[in-house]
Amino acid sequence: MSALDVRGAVARISIGGWFELYDLFMTAYVSLGLIHAGLFVATSPSPFALEGFASFVAAGFAGMFFGTIVFSGISDHFGRKAAFASSLLWYSVCTLIMAFMPSGPLIDVWRFLAGLGIGVQLVTSDAYVSEIVPKDERGKWVCFTQVIGYTAIPVCALLAYLLVPRQIAGLDGWRYVALIGTLGGLVIWFVLPGLPDSSRWQSAHQKVAHTGPSFLFRTLFGPTYRTRTIMMVTFNLLQTIGFYGFNSWIPIFLASQGVAFTHSLQYSFFIAIINPLGPFLAMTFAERFQRKWQIAALALVVAAAGIGFALARAPVAIVVLGVIVALALAWFSATFHTYQAELFPTRIRGQAVGFVYAWSRFASIFVPFLIGAVLRAQGTLGVFTLIGSAMILVALDVVILGPSTNGRDLDELSPLVPEIEAA
Repeated sequence: MSALDVRGAVARISIGGWFELYDLFMTAYVSLGLIHAGLFVATSPSPFALEGFASFVAAGFAGMFFGTIVFSGISDHFGRKAAFASSLLWYSVCTLIMAFMPSGPLIDVWRFLAGLGIGVQLVTSDAYVSEIVPKDERGKWVCFTQVIGYTAIPVCALLAYLLVPRQIAGLDGWRYVALIGTLGGLVIWFVLPGLPDSSRWQSAHQKVAHTGPSFLFRTLFGPTYRTRTIMMVTFNLLQTIGFYGFNSWIPIFLASQGVAFTHSLQYSFFIAIINPLGPFLAMTFAERFQRKWQIAALALVVAAAGIGFALARAPVAIVVLGVIVALALAWFSATFHTYQAELFPTRIRGQAVGFVYAWSRFASIFVPFLIGAVLRAQGTLGVFTLIGSAMILVALDVVILGPSTNGRDLDELSPLVPEIEAA
């Protein structure tokens, strides 16, 4: 592909990714609307009660878990383009239906179903971009998709600030926030024409036609990839506590610190507006420093700034420290998505990334209940002590077990090992 073709393809994938991240981060910004409407409560005496807001968060992540671990193979079998388009359509339709559901349990059901599609697209986009760009620019272009995608966060936060406190034509404002996210189902028809599939995937698909579960697990847990697999499973179990423990609960953390309903939405917007800068910094430094060291350093920044956020009471301090946490997490996310997609062979990249990333989604099912229980018992300081501990372990995991990847060709960095290729 020419440089112009690469830019065009990445831009198209990024547009689809914008709606993916809008739908993913919408959870936090509709939270107060769902609670204000009486559909959920912020915390409940029973940690797994369906009336708790944690059940809404968990439903989405449960869908993502099953989407990544069960359906991520779609992109390896049918191509990156087909998986990218079908997953976006799926979660757009499910979110559209969810927006009209009258009760918490029904909202949870459709949030779970939407999560199936979000889970597939999350891993497909990373594999897609990493395979169509030059090796020396891989980090830059994967981070570019995150720059575009992360602009969805302040947009969602602003829409929530404007719409959630209101009721329009008999519908609560949070429902309009959800409906706007479903427009991706229409936009995809303008994105698909001219979008190429991955030639690297096509070549690998011709060489190795069969990639069933036995093939996948013999590769992931064979001598070549065992350490990487264990490292990334551990990483994803832990980083979820920090990343979604903060991003899915920002307005509720602020409310629990005594911030008023409308001010909580305002502060959340101020924190959210900085998010696109994180992936931009990741793109700027993508090839200057090894990704593993960036990931470790950013995890430690989140741990330290998070404790400060929990202790802050002055509005300026709350916003500044919240911005630092959000910025570090956004940079961290963009960098690790690049890193994760580099670590496994092309022929099984979708399934391999789906398998290790699924453990993030598995943890995310339970993290909302854990955060809710800790928040109820120990307040925001207890929550950020938990988050900080998890992020310190993330840093140690990557530093000790993670390989260096910058500037290395994917087939050299992550070959399909001979004993598996011949099987």
